[in-house]
Amino acid sequence: MIGLLRASSRIGGIRGFSSKGGLRLEGVEDIIVVASGKGGVGKSTTAVNLAVALAKRCQLKVGLLDADIYGPSVPTMMKIHDKPEVTEDKKMVPIEMYGVKCISMGFLVEKDAPIVWRGPMVMNALEKLTRGVDWGSLDVLVVDMPPGTGDAQISMTQRLQLSGALIVSTPQDVALIDARRGARMFSKVEVPILGIVENMSYFRCPHCNQDSFIFGKGGTRKTATEMDIDLIGEIPLEGRIREGSDEGIPIVISSPDSIVAEAYGDVALKVVSKLKELASRKQHHAEFHL
Repeated sequence: MIGLLRASSRIGGIRGFSSKGGLRLEGVEDIIVVASGKGGVGKSTTAVNLAVALAKRCQLKVGLLDADIYGPSVPTMMKIHDKPEVTEDKKMVPIEMYGVKCISMGFLVEKDAPIVWRGPMVMNALEKLTRGVDWGSLDVLVVDMPPGTGDAQISMTQRLQLSGALIVSTPQDVALIDARRGARMFSKVEVPILGIVENMSYFRCPHCNQDSFIFGKGGTRKTATEMDIDLIGEIPLEGRIREGSDEGIPIVISSPDSIVAEAYGDVALKVVSKLKELASRKQHHAEFHL
């Protein structure tokens, strides 16, 4: 692993570049990031189920990059225990599961090994996990971003030409404060916001079928309206989501007809629609300036 990281190019000299000026990954049509201002809101669960829904429901060629260096979740959530092969030109080959090509730092280190790295090593690792991977041909690459708005997030937006960002938050005020920060960060680096997903939106009692709004009600919708962002999904709080994540079987696979799976599927369809809309605007803008 260390040898692979050292083989990657230096990341200096990129300050001042926004995602608008970032580089595309060969063979990848669109790159979207799933982000949150803080941890514990279900960002990785959303990224995994979105990626699988894009592959299964939307019939797209999808990749999933786990960019959370310190807390990689994709190996567990996608039930991947193998290590990626390396091509002759020193590029890693993603491991495919549920129709999605996956790469994660968790593939390269022992399961319980702590990753005690300072900033430069983390930046180097992110470089290798993006450009050092043979993604092949993809319609969409979904990036599970680390929580927060620090160096890792800024580096990803600078070095890659991102098509858009999806913000994940729970309805409570504490989470929404950080979600606002995350959304503003992407706006500052000119990354379009595809929308916000309210995770753990409500709990539906399996006995009486009544909804309980454990983390509050209406907060995410209010925030989305105030920030002129579309609320594109409300994902219920359900035990099967946790079970699927722990067992490595996303709920869109284990319970495809469930309310939760339908909610993730709707988010996937809306993301595709947003990407098409942005592409159309970009083409129109280019033609207008010819």
